[in-house]
Order: sequence, then structure tokens, then C-alpha cells
Amino acid sequence: MIRSSFPSFRRLLLQNVSPSASSKIGMHNWFTSQPYPLESPNPTYSDEEYAVVDWDSLGFGLMATDYMYITKCCEGQHFEEGQLSRYGNIKLSPAAGVLNYGQGLFEGTKAYRKENGRVLLFRPEQNAIRMKIGAERMCMASPSIEHFVHALKQTVLANKRWIPPPGKGSLYLRPLLLGTGPVLGLAPAPEYTFLIYASPVRNYFKEGSAPLNLHVEENFDRASRRGTGNVKTISNYAPVLMAQTTAKKRGFSDVLYLDSATKKNLEEVSSCNIFIAKGKCIATPATNGTILSGITRKSVIEIAGDLGYQVEERAVGVDELIEADEVFCTGTAVGVAPVGSITYQDKRMEYITGSGTICQELNDTISGIQTGTIQEKKGWIIEVD
Repeated sequence: MIRSSFPSFRRLLLQNVSPSASSKIGMHNWFTSQPYPLESPNPTYSDEEYAVVDWDSLGFGLMATDYMYITKCCEGQHFEEGQLSRYGNIKLSPAAGVLNYGQGLFEGTKAYRKENGRVLLFRPEQNAIRMKIGAERMCMASPSIEHFVHALKQTVLANKRWIPPPGKGSLYLRPLLLGTGPVLGLAPAPEYTFLIYASPVRNYFKEGSAPLNLHVEENFDRASRRGTGNVKTISNYAPVLMAQTTAKKRGFSDVLYLDSATKKNLEEVSSCNIFIAKGKCIATPATNGTILSGITRKSVIEIAGDLGYQVEERAVGVDELIEADEVFCTGTAVGVAPVGSITYQDKRMEYITGSGTICQELNDTISGIQTGTIQEKKGWIIEVD
């Protein structure tokens, strides 16, 4: 068991919750409809530094932690201060907008533990902004940026013992915005729920940090022009499962999609952005309405520019894969992941990976910033205390 000196957990938690909010912690039934019963009416907080977890065997699977954050509001109103309750199932009307019409959004971000025990969040306001943009597109109420970040902090502190030791992973945070009000005819839901849950994670792909093996998909599209490919709506993800499952059965790590109009340009991998590199030039598909504006993507573009690389956001032709030196993916879950090969129309193309690559340099830099081993001056890091 790793030990270091920290203020007590309860004191840390209450420092981040207003007096009115702290008096509500664990009192889920303040909702008029009482949809989320607690496992325990009076939750207690653990002062243990770490939960009992085999950190060395951690992957990217759901591990139930202690608490989740929940609040809700009616259409046309604002989200009030939420509550922390025991992690558990939620109740939904069978007529909920999210169940009937897919009116829902999700985000993903991580909390990291520094060597000195402090906890860091990486650019959480960008997740909040992206959720607000997505909510507008999906005709949903959304929390303010300040509310979103504050809720993340509360969730992190409530689950602090689940944050892996330095170098062993991170605490993945999943904010959800759901149309939970009942609606029969096609229309925006009359009520919305904002919740956040957490799970300790490590590598997203089963390959770990090994290079990925991608397959270019031509039979299915991820997104279409003037659709919702540029927002993180839940309805974007189930449609990729058939192509992804088929590719994995054939031994590939994931699927790389082409644009739906011409089938000539790269778009995204199932759940992350794509970059190609040739010499000192890095290119990535422009966010033209069909591609999600990834926060890791945005950060990598800026970091690469600071490191002296020429970065282009533009249409990237699938034929450019033949001449590329490197290919890599970016995302909150995957970080900066090297691609070892891509198969397109039964032709396999291989790329440089490992030490000395652009991918490795970018991954080391952004990982260092996220974990606090590299000092940054951009205001990207928020310390949770």
C-alpha cells in the first residue's frame, strides 16, 4: 500500500462544495419524482488513500466506484447544484426522450494523480464547451461551464481513492446529458438529467501501447454531411459497432472511416481522431461538420506547432496513406496512439513506430503535461483540492 500525507478526504470534499450543496450530499430524494434511490441514505466517506485494486492489471473496463453526481432540470430552466450519491442504477420512464429518440450526449475526461499526491484535470472547460455546443444541436438544456467543471471536481474528490497511483493509469470521468423526461411524439424531452460517473482505467486498446492495426471501412459511414458527426451525441456510436466488430474478428484493432460523399478522404477512427505525418509535416482531417473536435486532437495540434512541426487541418486523401511516414490516433481514452499498419482494399501499409517518432514525442509531451511532470503555461491544468 502506497502512503503519503493528505488532508482528510472529507475536508477536501467540503472545500469544493458550497455550504448549501454540502448539506445535500447523499440526499438524492430532493428530486420531486424521486427517480434515483440511494443505496444508503447516509453515505460515508473513506479516508483510505487507495481502493483495493490490482493497478498493474488495470485495463479500460468499467469498475464501479463510490459516488456519482446527479442533477436535473425542466425544459427552459437552468440546472441547479447537484448531489453526490452512491454509484448505482437510475430509473427512467419508458417514454424518456433518450430511450425513444436518442436525445443524449456524453463526454470523457480524466483525473491524474501526481507524484506528490495532488490531483489534476486536463482542460475540463473544453469538455463543458463541447457539451454546450452539442446540447444546442440536440435541442437540450445544458449545465454552464462553471457548473460542469465544479461537478467534475466533486466527482473526483468523492472517488479519490479510485485514482490510480502515478504511472498506473487515471480516473476516467464520464459526464452524461440525457433527455429523461417522458415524450411520446417526436419532440425535445420536457426534462433533462446531467450526471457524472467515474472508473479507473489504463490502456484503451487491448494492444496496450503497442501499435494499432487499422482497416479502412468502405461499406459503412460514421457520419454524413449536415448530420451530427461534429457533436458527441450517443447516437453517433452504436452505428459503428457492426463495422468495428467485423474488423476485430478479422484481427484489426479498429476501423478508419472515409467521408460519406466521395469515399476519398479520411475522417475518423471509431472513437478517435487520425493524424498522418511525412517529414516535419503533420496533417489531420479538418473539423468540417462530420468530424468531432477532439480535445486531445486540439491539444496535440498546438503542442506540435510549439515543437516546430508544420500542422495542417485539411482534407486528407486516403491515397496519402501510401506516402505517410507515421500515422497516429488521438483521443481522451487512447491518448496519442501509434498506428503500425492500415489495410485499404486488401493492401497493407506499414508505418514507423517506437522511440524517436513524432507520435512518441507528442505522447510523451501531452502525458507529461496531464500528469504534472512537465510544467505548462497555457492554463490547461486544473488542480483539484
